[in-house]
Amino acid sequence: MRLILPLLLAFSLPALAQKGDKKKPTIKLTDAEVTTKEIVYKTTPQGELKLHVFSPAGEVQIAALRPCIVFFFGGGWKSGSYLQFVPQAEYLASRGIIAISADYRIASIHKTTPDKCVEDAKSAIRWVRGHSTELGIDPDKVIAAGGSAGGHLAACTALVTAYDAESDDKSISAKPNAMVLFNPALNIATLFKQRETGDSPITLDIAEAITPNNFVSKDTPPAILFFGTADKLKVGGDEYVKKATELGLRAEMWSAADMPHGFFNKEPWMQVTAKKMDEFLASLGYLGGEPLIKVPDGAPELKREN
Repeated sequence: MRLILPLLLAFSLPALAQKGDKKKPTIKLTDAEVTTKEIVYKTTPQGELKLHVFSPAGEVQIAALRPCIVFFFGGGWKSGSYLQFVPQAEYLASRGIIAISADYRIASIHKTTPDKCVEDAKSAIRWVRGHSTELGIDPDKVIAAGGSAGGHLAACTALVTAYDAESDDKSISAKPNAMVLFNPALNIATLFKQRETGDSPITLDIAEAITPNNFVSKDTPPAILFFGTADKLKVGGDEYVKKATELGLRAEMWSAADMPHGFFNKEPWMQVTAKKMDEFLASLGYLGGEPLIKVPDGAPELKREN
């Protein structure tokens, strides 16, 4: 059977999970101390889901509320761990942002399907915004971020209108104010139609309902996207950028020459993409000063595609 795409909705292909899901990341993007805590944001029939919160260490009471970024890990909706984005979360916390890496239900542990992942991601953004006072964050500066399937979920919080949890307070918006997307899966319905196996835990209707590219509108928040040029999911990213650009939206596409899916998880690309993420957030007024990322000497550069 020919491998059509590295992230196929039908669950028939291996998920591009982070190898060693439960191991702590070996790459550090900052030497600064940050404080951490865990908060249960949702109780599901399959168990509790937590937010892993990273804050500036030794912080004192400040007048201004901080921006907040919520990361969703990758793993094909089947596997993965919040640990994937600990390096980026620690770095942004050292820069003054409240950074969160979120749990959500996955097939390997909770026996759930992608639509439940979307529901949980929206619940996470709502919980963060609804508890902005106790978190010390600005509810109008919430960023959704993620990689691969997690990038898909981050985009869904901004674009997909279906799959709100019954327990959610619908008066609180699940739409972030900005997005940081690392090789996200944005054309789910297309992947569904192109699959070579007939078995799938969801229907085409659900695939259409959780396809971010179907819902790009004038209200879509600004986004930065990272793709390797050898990643077949980039087609969905190109489609997203085209639609966003036609609507006059901000959607930056940065590519890494000849790199495959998941390239940003390794050095030096983790540093390179994190620096570009920092610059994007600074351009929105969410960060001040220059990036503190130390990019290795001789590291390749990202190419701006639009």
